[in-house]
Amino acid sequence: MIYITSLGYSFHIGSDKNKKNSSKASAKSNLSGTTSKSNNAIQNAAGLSKCDNHNCRKYDDKEYDVEIIRGTNSIVNDVKKLYKDEFEDARLEYNSRQVREDRKIKDYFTHVSNNTKSDLACEIIIELGDMEFWGTKEITYKKKMTNVFEEQVKSLEELVPNFKIASAIIHYDEKSPHLHIIGVPIKYQNKYGMKKQVGKSSVFTKESLTKIQDKIRLLSIESFNKEYQTNYKLKQKLKGRNKDYHITEMDNYQQMKDNIEIHQRYLKLIEEKNNDLSNKTKEIEAILDNLKSKGFVKSELVLKVVDRDKMIAFINLVNKTIIEYQSVAELTATLKELESELLSNRDRLKLLEKNNEDLSLNVDSLTKSIKEKDEEISELKKENLNLKSFLEKLKDKFYFIKHFIFTKLIDHKEKDKYVQLTHDLYEHRGLDEDDYKKLINFSKPINSSRDYIAKEKDDYER
Repeated sequence: MIYITSLGYSFHIGSDKNKKNSSKASAKSNLSGTTSKSNNAIQNAAGLSKCDNHNCRKYDDKEYDVEIIRGTNSIVNDVKKLYKDEFEDARLEYNSRQVREDRKIKDYFTHVSNNTKSDLACEIIIELGDMEFWGTKEITYKKKMTNVFEEQVKSLEELVPNFKIASAIIHYDEKSPHLHIIGVPIKYQNKYGMKKQVGKSSVFTKESLTKIQDKIRLLSIESFNKEYQTNYKLKQKLKGRNKDYHITEMDNYQQMKDNIEIHQRYLKLIEEKNNDLSNKTKEIEAILDNLKSKGFVKSELVLKVVDRDKMIAFINLVNKTIIEYQSVAELTATLKELESELLSNRDRLKLLEKNNEDLSLNVDSLTKSIKEKDEEISELKKENLNLKSFLEKLKDKFYFIKHFIFTKLIDHKEKDKYVQLTHDLYEHRGLDEDDYKKLINFSKPINSSRDYIAKEKDDYER
């Protein structure tokens, strides 16, 4: 019998980088098109719909043991409502600042779904205890986890207030109970775009995730012990992972474990045969002790036919037992060698995983930096276009003013007033010295004024 004194804890957050081949295969064979193992990010409405199908078990008409503790049986509608509640004011404010109609955002949910740079929502999967622990437990015992998972949701909201939860659903129909959380991370006071936006990379960083998991995993075991009236501890957390590391997670471990259990049963049978053999040995010893001499010849002993058969059967049993024991012993030794090799590879596996995580972090950092620079460039381009448009308008107004004053100075009855206006503009730096001299000293006929203005505009542009 296996005695479990500690529980593993898993805190997975959706990311395409975590999508392993085993997860892809599981998702492919699943009617929902996804799986709790896949850990894939929810990038758009299609991905959200897949989560809806999987988490709410909508892919057939069968009854499944799931429990909704936050939201409804439509995750898509829950997330859309969250978007409306959280982003509508920011969307309207952003649209009010836009001059061009094509730059306005009609629906932020659709806008983010169509944007490949941002995830539409995030999925977090929480599990306390593994299949080894839950495999022998009754469903009534498992369902006490509802209160534990509800506490996890509340704790997550307190620890990460910028992560707004739309849905939380418990799966009791799989080998171990686990919680699916769907929510939207939000960043505030953005320099570009809407003041309030989706911001996964801002809310969930390497540092923040480490702090979140360290805190929430401790809260989980506290809630568990309180609910179940136990005193369990958590398994040691491997640094750099969002999941407790355990040998049961290694490839082929379960198969190896099953094989060992099978051959342990063989060993038990061998033990029983050894006990039987021991009893038969005593019986044979008694027969030998009771052998009688043949007549007056003491060197010749008489053996009954029944006793002879017993001795022959005993010899056969000894031989058979020896062969079986050797076979099982060799196989057990082989399995122990495999287990030892598996354990020796664990350090190498840890190193490879750490290197992979470091590379992923570097890629994430570079991707984030490139994304931010692209956004800055995009906004600067917009500002440049706006400035060009504004400058053109100012130039047009300036040329109109010059032409207006020019024509008044040539043939207007109140020419002196406009001369004085020209002086005033010059003194208040409304005209530079060249323009001032040209306006005051100009004496050509009126029909040449247009040519003059056109020439001036052309010179200015050059």
